[in-house]
This record gives sequence, structure tokens and C-alpha cells, in this order.
Amino acid sequence: MAKKSKGNRNQIILECTEHKATGQPGTSRYVTQKNRKNTPERIELKKYNPILRKYTIHKEIK
Repeated sequence: MAKKSKGNRNQIILECTEHKATGQPGTSRYVTQKNRKNTPERIELKKYNPILRKYTIHKEIK
């Protein structure tokens, strides 16, 4: 469950896009925060996927 935010900071979850396409079991997810005033759109970051053992694009999920 998401932590109650103070002010404009929101806790978000980033999920790997390449991992879904491979069909391997498990998921690569990261939890971070963003300022909803400065970045109202969904973000994409390159993060390390330990299952695939490489850096991949992680997109924000609801």
C-alpha cells in the first residue's frame, strides 16, 4: 500500500518493460518518489534488472 504523501511528493512503482516480453517468471520493480507538480506525466528510467542481468527501461505503473 502506498505511503501517504506529504505535499507534492508521490511514491511510484517502476516496472521493467523488457522482462514482460521475455515471458520469464518474476518481475523487476523499483519503488521511488517523484514530484507530481514538476513531472505530471509518467516517467521512464534505465534501471538494472537482476533477472536479465542488464540495464533496461523501467516505466511507471499505476
